[in-house]
Formats: sequence, structure tokens, C-alpha cells
Amino acid sequence: MGRIAAIDWLRGFVMVVMAVDHASAMFNAERLAIDSSYPVAAFGVAGWEPGTPLPAAQFFTRWITHLCAPTFLFLSGTSLAMSVAGRRRRGVPEGDIDRHLVARGFVLLGFEALWLSGMQGAALGRYVLVLQVLYAIGVALMAMALLRRLPTPWLVALPLLWFAGGEWLTRAVALPGETVGPLAALLVVPGRIGFAAVAYPLIPWLAMMMLGWAFGVYLLGLRERGLGAAHAARRCALAGLASLALFALLRGLDAYGNLGLLRDGPELVQWLHASKYPPSASFAALELGLMALLLAGLMRYEATSPGDPQPLNPFFVLGKTALFFYVLHFPLLGIAAAATGLLGQGGLPHVYAAATAVVVVLYPACLYYGRYKASHPGGLAQYL
Repeated sequence: MGRIAAIDWLRGFVMVVMAVDHASAMFNAERLAIDSSYPVAAFGVAGWEPGTPLPAAQFFTRWITHLCAPTFLFLSGTSLAMSVAGRRRRGVPEGDIDRHLVARGFVLLGFEALWLSGMQGAALGRYVLVLQVLYAIGVALMAMALLRRLPTPWLVALPLLWFAGGEWLTRAVALPGETVGPLAALLVVPGRIGFAAVAYPLIPWLAMMMLGWAFGVYLLGLRERGLGAAHAARRCALAGLASLALFALLRGLDAYGNLGLLRDGPELVQWLHASKYPPSASFAALELGLMALLLAGLMRYEATSPGDPQPLNPFFVLGKTALFFYVLHFPLLGIAAAATGLLGQGGLPHVYAAATAVVVVLYPACLYYGRYKASHPGGLAQYL
């Protein structure tokens, strides 16, 4: 089993969708991002107040992007499992594999602290350390240096136990509106730690990476039996449908599993309005369910398509260079918004135009970087 194009296609797709969200953060005067009953200090957003309007166009512009972080964490775990297996086959010692994971985690934390937070600090005139998705991925990678030694069933059971019982722990640590301590902010619920603001507490996002690792192990098992990745499509589809059914149950009961972000009414937007910060069980079930269905469809498509994947396919290119795209696109969007005088002043047409433009502009750079990375597998590019 070589590189699975379906994984790259899906990862590339969520990069494009993510560009929409970040373009909205830069350009959209009416941006709607109340995705939690807890205040998210990292974004200066108050917690959700019942009765707050959810205009459909703004809501769905935000909602489509919720797929991004869960998909990226899950697929990072899948790719990690396959990468570690490849290193083992090449005879790389376990200690060296651990050091690589920890080093890669530190690189991502460096980009979060020095590059992305530094750019934001330059715009604000003061430095604020904002711990977002690169923090979650980076520390999760470090944790996987240890957790990868657990039996695979544990790496499924522990995340499922978290999403089943994590709301009890979250509410024990802090109810919506309460101040949380540093450890709780880093691990469980968004909060502040001095000059740092945490948007992506580690544990729920690590749980998604662990599930992705287990899926990667399953794909490796298929390879050992001489089967292609397409044989996973049916199970992906069934898991996706089961996950969406769980989402419907949790939102229908409108109680535990929603982290206090309950429905105001029967409208579709109210059903889809789930807590992302931190991820509730209903949010995880919805987004991972949608991801599983998309992945199943792409695996089937890959299996039935003649020839190799098209190397110039934008989703394929962005999927192979996702982190490279991530660290470049956000500053470019901010510079463009400031240069055009539309920083926080535009509308949805500006959002979608800017997202399209940043993908088009960065596509050649991602194409070049992907080729460079493939030709220098042992170089610095392996960390990004």
C-alpha cells in the first residue's frame, strides 16, 4: 500500500474549506463564530447566549468549516500510524521514531508561538500567544510517542470513553463563564494563562488523533492481507452513518453531550449548532461522521478510477502539503485584508473571493514544496 490518494484528496479539500473560515476571520464584518457555551478568549468571543440570531448565510459559511479540525487531527493520526510503520520497516530504532515525533511537535509549537502568534501580535501591536490547532497537533504528536505503544483497542476505547464522559469532567473543571486554571485550559476547556490564550485544549483533539491512528493500523492490516484501502470504504460508511445517528440522538435529547450549547428551536441551524470549543460529543459525532462518509466515497472513487491520481489535482497537492499551506495562508489573508482596507469590513462575497485567491496564489508554492519534500525525505521538510 503506497500513499492513499483518498486521504490526500480529503485533507486537501478541508484545507480549501479552512481558507474560507480564515478569510471570514479577516474580511467578514458580520462573522458568526459563537461555537461554544464557554467564552473563547483566544478569539475574543463570548459564550453562546440563547436567543442569539443565527443568520443562515453566515451560519453555514462558518458551519462548513467545522469539518476541518476534526478531519485534520484524525487523518494526522492515520498518516502517523502508516509513517511509523514505514520507519519500522526501514529499521529505524523506536527511540529515533519517538525523537522524530517529539521534534515535529516542537516545530509545530514553534510555528504557533513565533510565526502565527507573532504575525497576529504585529497586527495588534502587542504579543499574545494564541494556542490553536497547531498547539493541539504538536502536543498530540508528542503524546503519541508514548500512546502509540498501547494496544490498538485501547486507542479506540479511550477516545470513545472521553467523548462519552468528558462532559462530566469539563463541567467539573469549569461551568460556562467560570475562570479556569492553567492546566485545565491546556487540557480540557478554553481559557487564558497569563498572556497566552488557549482555543484548542489538548485532550478532545488528541482523542481524535488516537482514533485516526487506530484507523491507520486497520489500513496497515488490510495491506498485510493483500487488500487495498478501498476495502475500508464500507466500514467507513457504516461508521459514518452510526456516528451521524448518535449526533441526531444527542441533539434530539438536547441535554448531556452538547456541553451546554442547546437548541433554541426546531430549525436546521439550531440542530447543527454544536460546541466546537471544546468539542462536545455531538460535535465530534457530526464532524467525524461526515468525514467518514466523505472518506468512504473518495476511497471508492480512487479504487474505480483508471490510472494513478492526477499529480496536479489541487486537492491532491494541498493534501500533501497541508501544514505548509496552513502556515502561509493565514498571514497572506491578513495582509490582503489590511492592504485593501477590508480588515473586518467586508461581506461574504469578499470572503469567498479571498479564499479562492489565496488557494490559487499558494497552489504553485505548494506544488513546488511537495516535490521538494518528496525528493528530500530526510531533510527539514519532513517536519512540516
